Amino acid sequence: MKEPAPKVLSDVIYGRKSDLALTMDVFIPAQQNGAAIVHLANGGWHKAHDDPRNFDELLRRRYTVFRVVVAGEPKFTILEQMADIARAVRFIRFNANSYHITPQRIGIEGASSGGHLSLLHAMSADEGNPDVPDVIDRLSSRVQAAAVFFPLTDLLNFGATGVVQDANSGPLQCFRAAFDFTEYDTQTCRYERVTDSARRRDLLHQASPIAYVTKNSPPTLLIHGDQDEVVPLQQSEVFLAKLKAMGVPTKLVVRNGGGHPWPDFWQVDGPRFADWFDKYLKPSQV
Repeated sequence: MKEPAPKVLSDVIYGRKSDLALTMDVFIPAQQNGAAIVHLANGGWHKAHDDPRNFDELLRRRYTVFRVVVAGEPKFTILEQMADIARAVRFIRFNANSYHITPQRIGIEGASSGGHLSLLHAMSADEGNPDVPDVIDRLSSRVQAAAVFFPLTDLLNFGATGVVQDANSGPLQCFRAAFDFTEYDTQTCRYERVTDSARRRDLLHQASPIAYVTKNSPPTLLIHGDQDEVVPLQQSEVFLAKLKAMGVPTKLVVRNGGGHPWPDFWQVDGPRFADWFDKYLKPSQV
């Protein structure tokens, strides 16, 4: 007998930013397993809506999927998007009872820029601030597992040691706005573009998931093609090595002949994500 279609809650507002609404779509299977997956849509750090078929397998396995949209470039940079994801996870945790999920069974996934942001959040998440007035922001933003396709992980060593990726050359040039960092200048009383090379390196370091890896990082699955000409396989390899050095459960699946991406990659290899979440989001694991 065919499973009933999942219930879809569209454009759920999880926060506000610069007078803009931050939204997510919630996909609720007819029967839930109590775990939640934060799905970050990929698209060069743009606002994007992935095809729901990309997480069909998760819904089949009764995960509740939260397709989170962040405030995208060209208006907002990578570093400005980090707070959106943290807010989304805290919002999901705060409303766990309403969505019939367990607050400590949350995974995160994404591909390319969505994979980069997934890892950036998974590694840098915190326990929340008990002193802030907003009760949602008092909660933890931590996730218990992560799974990503071909992510950027180390912007200061991109493809080789010492090679800096700041979108000024190569295939990421069309996403330059995502790296166009600005800071408020008290002298000019406006936001000024950061041009100092040392400061830019510091900000690129802050935008690199590898900078936040600790022994407490969540179990992480990486899938990457060995013919990727946009994000080198090396990015997943160095991240894998860092996680292993910290004793974090991790695995890298190399897709022979895989580019950026390969045909139907979510449908072909997405079930590996579901297997990973099945392993690490079990009730006995938390």
